[in-house]
Amino acid sequence: MTLKLVLPKGRINTKVNQLLSDCGIELIGDERNYRPQAFGFDLEVKLLKSQNIPSLVEMGQHDIGFAGYDWIQERRSEVVVLKDLGFNPVKIVTCIPEDWDWEEMKSRKLIVASEYKNVATDYLNKLGLNYQLLRSYGATEVFPPEDADMIIDNTSTGTTIRANRLKIVDTVMESSTQFIANAKALEDPNKRRQIDDLLTLMQAVLNGRERVLLEMNCATEQINAIVDLLPAMRYPTVSPLYQDKGFAVKAAIPKKEIKNLIPKLIAAGATDILETPIRKAL
Repeated sequence: MTLKLVLPKGRINTKVNQLLSDCGIELIGDERNYRPQAFGFDLEVKLLKSQNIPSLVEMGQHDIGFAGYDWIQERRSEVVVLKDLGFNPVKIVTCIPEDWDWEEMKSRKLIVASEYKNVATDYLNKLGLNYQLLRSYGATEVFPPEDADMIIDNTSTGTTIRANRLKIVDTVMESSTQFIANAKALEDPNKRRQIDDLLTLMQAVLNGRERVLLEMNCATEQINAIVDLLPAMRYPTVSPLYQDKGFAVKAAIPKKEIKNLIPKLIAAGATDILETPIRKAL
């Protein structure tokens, strides 16, 4: 059974495509092709703007898709989040002109510009502010101070905000790319099996990105000290060397620990150390 997959156009597309490629799924088509062919998995693929994906997956127009958490919330879409991929993290923030006083502004009526109508409304109502919401369609940061008192917008680095002489006064929410599914699709045994298989492949790739395979040799009398240093997924693999001249040891190690770990291994007697990337790990 063919799964209907909807992919985002725009900035989050690159990392999603790379994830699928690392899973063994290749998409063939140029950048203007909204219906690329998929090889390596039984998929019917379509590309759309991220903003539209949550609603269409909820409606069942597509079985699975990728979208930012911010747009899932904005569309109030009832979809099943299968995995927070952590790609393209952004914050939805409240910004005002850099020389304005946030506390003083709360006491008067405000003109607020945002692409996020529902997210902004929920936030402003929660604060109990008196406001008029102006829906923006891109370039929200240019509205203050002439056309809006404040904005609610997304940012990853804050560079654009600072360049427009704005300052962040609050964080509304945090967002990153989510792998989502239609609830009814998950009730179909055949589709559920395919979705679970795809999710397993994704998780294996994500696990592999976080680790490297470390291999080394050591003398017999040093094996316990070496093994004690290794934070393996379960236990390191230990094999005797030719003619019982010591041991070969290998383990999948978190990348973040390698910098500090290798000097300790050398000090403990490890030799012939090799570090190898891992494509998938489960």
